[in-house]
Amino acid sequence: MYKFIIAETKDSILSVKLNRPEVYNAFNEDMLFELQDVFKKASEDSSVRCITLTGEGRAFSSGQDLKDFTDKKSTFKEALEKKYNPLINSITSIQKPVICGINGVAAGAGLSLALACDYRIAVESATLIEVFINVGLVPDSGSSFYLPKLIGYARAFEMCTTADKISAAVALEWGLVNKVVSSQKILEKLMNITAKKYASMPTKSIGMIKNLLNVSYNSDLNSILEMEGKYQDIAGQSNDYKEGVSSFLEKRKPKFSGT
Repeated sequence: MYKFIIAETKDSILSVKLNRPEVYNAFNEDMLFELQDVFKKASEDSSVRCITLTGEGRAFSSGQDLKDFTDKKSTFKEALEKKYNPLINSITSIQKPVICGINGVAAGAGLSLALACDYRIAVESATLIEVFINVGLVPDSGSSFYLPKLIGYARAFEMCTTADKISAAVALEWGLVNKVVSSQKILEKLMNITAKKYASMPTKSIGMIKNLLNVSYNSDLNSILEMEGKYQDIAGQSNDYKEGVSSFLEKRKPKFSGT
């Protein structure tokens, strides 16, 4: 049903692939709207308990397709508010884990998309680039929010002002990615293993953990303590909490339902 992404659900895992390999999965308007749609549907589908996101071909995403943008009559701000910001917000707010497989270059808004995900695995040949400065622009789509929180101001400033390529090895050292693997084949295998693991975990609790960690960026301790208490009450009423306690007492592996 989509033209520029591939989406398939199997075993409670929604697998999404950016599918414009001939232009290194650069974003055009239709692809961005398709991504918005697939994440919206995933948020409403209780059978989906984990989402994976990667790119078809040799790249994750080279960012905005500049030719596509110059063909449109809208300001940068309008384009961000209409196409990019809703997508980044939907990834951050969806109450399910989102695993990103960086299978090649992730540049500009493509890197922003990867940074919005919860867990990142990269092939060792991948590069991460804040490329906006090369065309006289500033980072957008959440990069200036996520980068300094992940790697600190000094490194974020360097990435954003130099457009230097960051290797997967350096990205791992800096904390931009969780894992680095040697090949595309191993990337796909590890993404599948990781997704299956998360899809079998207490989904409701993972959603609340996402909320806590995201809110913590701009909250004081007492606000977080209060939010933790509220969420713990919700988690304590869940079926997964009951299953977790029962399985512990019965000395067996829990079978979480995500409810």
